[in-house]
Amino acid sequence: FPNFRESTMYAVFETGGKQYRAGAGDTLTVEKLDAEAGKPVTFDRVLLVNNDGQVTIGSPLVEQANVVADVVEHKRGPKLIAFKMKRRKGHRCKIGHRQDLTVVKVTDVTTGGKTKKAAEAEKPKAAKKAAKKKEPKAEKPEAPAEEKPQNKE
Repeated sequence: FPNFRESTMYAVFETGGKQYRAGAGDTLTVEKLDAEAGKPVTFDRVLLVNNDGQVTIGSPLVEQANVVADVVEHKRGPKLIAFKMKRRKGHRCKIGHRQDLTVVKVTDVTTGGKTKKAAEAEKPKAAKKAAKKKEPKAEKPEAPAEEKPQNKE
């Protein structure tokens, strides 16, 4: 599950009657889209954009905001079974359903000229990890143990 607190820019967008929260570089499974695998797709129904702590909430949509993603693959969800029965009548009905889904990878989030691409989103994370590894821990010199005078009564 992606950690949204670390990502500097993310958006909440709507597709297929559902809302999704995603930043650059995230992979999502959404309702089936009419796009071929490997082709880009643009989601323009953006409800909220967070850019480095600056939150823009649309009423109902954010103006000039888009989420651009590449279609990774098309697949089908798990089989769901709907079993209906009317007691004492001998009536039974078993129906199965599998939903068609599309897996997309978000490449960038744009809002009014500002763009956050997936390559830019991964650089700060790598820099933070490298900085943590390079910094040696400073050893504190141990102070000599001081003896406390004991009170004898």
